[in-house]
Amino acid sequence: MKIATYNTNGINGRLENLLRWLREAQPDVVCLQELKCEQHSFPESALKDAGYNAIWQGQKSWNGVAILAKNEIRELHRDLPSDDDEFTHSRYIEAFVDDMVIGCIYLPNGNPWPGPKFDYKLRWFKRLADHAKGLVNRELPVLLIGDYNVMPTELDTYKPEKYLENALFRPESREAYRNLVDQGWTDAIRQLYPNERIYTFWDYLRNAYGRNAGLRLDHFLLNKHIAPRLRTEQVDKHVRDWEHSSDHAPVWIELA
Repeated sequence: MKIATYNTNGINGRLENLLRWLREAQPDVVCLQELKCEQHSFPESALKDAGYNAIWQGQKSWNGVAILAKNEIRELHRDLPSDDDEFTHSRYIEAFVDDMVIGCIYLPNGNPWPGPKFDYKLRWFKRLADHAKGLVNRELPVLLIGDYNVMPTELDTYKPEKYLENALFRPESREAYRNLVDQGWTDAIRQLYPNERIYTFWDYLRNAYGRNAGLRLDHFLLNKHIAPRLRTEQVDKHVRDWEHSSDHAPVWIELA
């Protein structure tokens, strides 16, 4: 089984690229982030024609998350649990697919640091951690997948010294990610490639893709019931080089 994540950076504006990649890669399940479309504008019919069922949570101009699946998909949550009405962004959706719980995540960027956007990022991270704590020991497979907007280690950026004051690499963000993983989750990419520089994002500026000046922002966290089934991982880096591409590349793992 192939499970993927892809920050589309505007699903309707880059729909042809998404459909092209789906035809090429044939993933069974896909988590999408940064849809940048309202609920009624999601391209459900085009994805249905491509062989995918979908659930999604849109938002005008910004954010937005979706889960696609070749098989039946049952929505569980449209957001992380919270009593605080400050959390209005469409950044989390959760579903039951192929006997697995899959949470699709688009964590806040948090820049500039310091400032209210960074503080919001950490509060959102805490909500995620609180919810994840109730999932990690479930007696069924659980995966938390998506764009975490965090570079967990120096291996996850081409130039660590450049990002010391960036919200994606701040010690507070990295600690929040580490604390989440320490609940008992497996970071799939690092499990398979503990010492390699692997990137999933290349900025549009300064020929970042051509220079391979990348960042690893897109992660798969697996609970103990699914981690032993992990077999392979790949970044479809070539997709980033397609015309009118997202600044992220699709990433996928394969499970036995």
